[in-house]
Amino acid sequence: MTDSGRVVVAGAGLAGFRAAEVLRERGFAGPITLIGADPRPPYDRPPLSKKFLAEPDLDPSLKADFVALDVDFRPDEAATGLGEKLVTSRGAYPFDHLVLATGALPVALPGDGRQRFLRTYDDALALRDLLRPGPSPRKALRLAIVGAGWIGAELATAAVAHGARVTVVEAGPAPLATAIGAPVGAQTARWYAEAGVDLRVATAVEAVRPGGLALADGGQVEADEVVSAVGVRPATAWLEGSGVRLENGVAVDAGLRTSRPGVYAAFESRRFGRRLRMEHWDVALHQPEVVAANILGGDEAYDPVPYFWSEQFGRMVQYVGYHGDAESLLWRGDPAEPTWSACWLAGGRLVATLTVDRPRDLLQARRLIAAAVPVDVSRLADPEIPVKTAAIT
Repeated sequence: MTDSGRVVVAGAGLAGFRAAEVLRERGFAGPITLIGADPRPPYDRPPLSKKFLAEPDLDPSLKADFVALDVDFRPDEAATGLGEKLVTSRGAYPFDHLVLATGALPVALPGDGRQRFLRTYDDALALRDLLRPGPSPRKALRLAIVGAGWIGAELATAAVAHGARVTVVEAGPAPLATAIGAPVGAQTARWYAEAGVDLRVATAVEAVRPGGLALADGGQVEADEVVSAVGVRPATAWLEGSGVRLENGVAVDAGLRTSRPGVYAAFESRRFGRRLRMEHWDVALHQPEVVAANILGGDEAYDPVPYFWSEQFGRMVQYVGYHGDAESLLWRGDPAEPTWSACWLAGGRLVATLTVDRPRDLLQARRLIAAAVPVDVSRLADPEIPVKTAAIT
């Protein structure tokens, strides 16, 4: 067993919990304090916008056993400042190593109307109660969702399945335009129509008002409930003046070390030559392994091929890589068909892939991206040929 001082973890989501868990797995015997602003024990976020909204018995909690882990868990306690100690809403904690895992906060829209979010366990519970039919017949819930990104699409999927009348308003030219670009995102627009969702793209919201949305063009969307799903911002305001360098989140090196010795946080990817802030489950699951190793004296680097997934309108959508520097887009199959893939290339190499119900394409593309080998474009474009055979070796 190893005792290399006191570890304090600020943030009790998956990443924070995993940091404590992996430290114990790797033999750390010193004290660990896990502090979370959420009043609930750690839980998984991905199910909250997916199956949790439809399955009342689904439990997204991580079933953490803090007694067995010998972790001092402090829920409902927010980090508020960082000096020589971590300062919270209830006290101050000395540390030898500090892990910053406070995550992100949803962006609110202007206006005096009520708007909901889908970020926390309690957010999801409230929305599930709204969507659940009551004991007596009722008029269909009119739900306006602002933002046709991953969360917006997943919530629309669940809401329309519960009989709600759903309108999705998106300022960009297509669903998912910010995440995967308009050409690929536009291919998902037909899914909304097929599901009976009223999708309005290139439509900006001026404000949330009682009774719905006021649009920038002077129009309005009438709604009983409004959910804002226009993105999140890193929860880093409490770190101002702490000496921790902030740069679209917390700036770190490849070992997840911040500018302050002994303080660790989110990641930087050398694979694509830039900092990439990825707010996805796969990152939260694996980056604590590097943090734990380096707290224990190691010198490991976090440099994965980014990956995330979404379940929307009866389809499994998966994305791997980073397409920001891509030079060309290649279709693998017809996007009008039930299954297809989109591939981005740069310098003759595959750099990102999005798949719709083609899991084998995803797995093989991930390996090609990691290997950074040149690919045969004609083979890659043929959906009948395995992706792995497109590698030029």
